Amino acid sequence: MGTVGDPYDNAVAESFWARMQTELLDRQRRHTRDEHANAIFEYIEGFYNRRRRHSALDYMSPIQFETTHSPNLISSPPSP
Repeated sequence: MGTVGDPYDNAVAESFWARMQTELLDRQRRHTRDEHANAIFEYIEGFYNRRRRHSALDYMSPIQFETTHSPNLISSPPSP
């Protein structure tokens, strides 16, 4: 963690929440808590982690970054 007053202390997390609010939450009204939870899950797993490029990751998506920098860590689960 950074020190008190460090501008980079929580920048990535703050950027994520701001983006999610403008790209997802402000665009459509949801009526139930389940609808809201499903929309957030779909946004994170379907768009944010798979397609959206991040400046902190050299403009790659998190999936691209992980497969590029640690190909041995991402593999399919063993079959039973």
